[in-house]
Amino acid sequence: MPDGSERSRPRIPGTVWALGFVSLFMDVSSELLHSLLPLFLVGSLGLSMLAVGLIEGIAEASALIVKVFSGAISDFLGRRKGLLLLGYGLAALSKPLFPLATSGETIFAARLLDRIGKGIRGAPRDALIADVAPAAIRGACFGLRQSMDTVGAFAGPLLAIALMLWLGNDLPLVFWFACIPAGLAVLAIVFFVKEPEHAAGPHRFRSPIHRDALRSFPARYWWVVGIGAVFTLARFSEAFLVLRAQGLGLPMAWTPVVMVVMALLFMLSAYPVGWWSDRTDRIGLLGIGMLLLVTADLLLAWADSTPLMLVGVALWGLHMGFTQGLLATLIADTTPPDLKGTAFGMFNLASGLAMLLASVLAGWLWQSFGASATFLAGAGLAFVALLLLRWRIR
Repeated sequence: MPDGSERSRPRIPGTVWALGFVSLFMDVSSELLHSLLPLFLVGSLGLSMLAVGLIEGIAEASALIVKVFSGAISDFLGRRKGLLLLGYGLAALSKPLFPLATSGETIFAARLLDRIGKGIRGAPRDALIADVAPAAIRGACFGLRQSMDTVGAFAGPLLAIALMLWLGNDLPLVFWFACIPAGLAVLAIVFFVKEPEHAAGPHRFRSPIHRDALRSFPARYWWVVGIGAVFTLARFSEAFLVLRAQGLGLPMAWTPVVMVVMALLFMLSAYPVGWWSDRTDRIGLLGIGMLLLVTADLLLAWADSTPLMLVGVALWGLHMGFTQGLLATLIADTTPPDLKGTAFGMFNLASGLAMLLASVLAGWLWQSFGASATFLAGAGLAFVALLLLRWRIR
């Protein structure tokens, strides 16, 4: 039987559930594409590993540069929904470009448009959750949204496998199906996402790169940003997981199983970890997530068979469940209420620049020294982040 404190906890707001379904639909669309896109880039278009890293890295960095300003703009406007609609709308509009692409440049443009859309929506979405989530269940709210996002990430690659088997590995034709859930995500924002009432009064735009705005954040916030950036250096694009599976002999139609396994472990762990973090030390849970990534990278570096590779992928997904929602919760915990959009924007900017470096480094290492070097470097960087975390605790 739950005790009195458990019974008195507030319920998760309807807007958090709505944002969860928005994330679910868009991730079905995105992961259907992304679970096959690396094969399309390398196999059909003939791009190098370094080019794949550059496309992924530049796209992610562009998204994160936009995120820093979208969060600040949402603070200035005092409203989040319009930016959410714009961001998810751009992502939906990018989907038809993938099946129409005949060159790496078109794919790059589509990825850039998609990631800019993600950049516009990311910080305001997290800030809106922080706006409506009661403090007592904030970790659970972020964990729920992350879990539903991961349900989509799980369903998208499953749909990709089914479509590849049905349509005879016709990649462009499979890509067209990604347009449907993307449209549903936009409709869900229009009809089901509600904003809380905001206090009336003038709003002043605070540039997140302005000295006074940056000084508004406490030192513990910058510690979370720094640890998150170092940790992101170890988390290069999942495109390299798909390419690793293909390199070990997994048939093309079945390569999306990599994203299925990763998303399944992410999905099963994100909400329980968020719930757990409301009742225990968040920093200790973050350390567990870092250790999981070290182990995953070592397995992926040394794997000589598909089953061992999938164990590494499973641990990769589990580490995401232990870290992604938790880092967002720590940002919400360490920032003032009127600057949460800006706070998430700055955090995402630092992580995005780190992701650019990580993806380019991963592609160069793979092309120059082989797949194992990429994953060994990831393990080393994740271990450095773990050491920094332990130093901070002391």
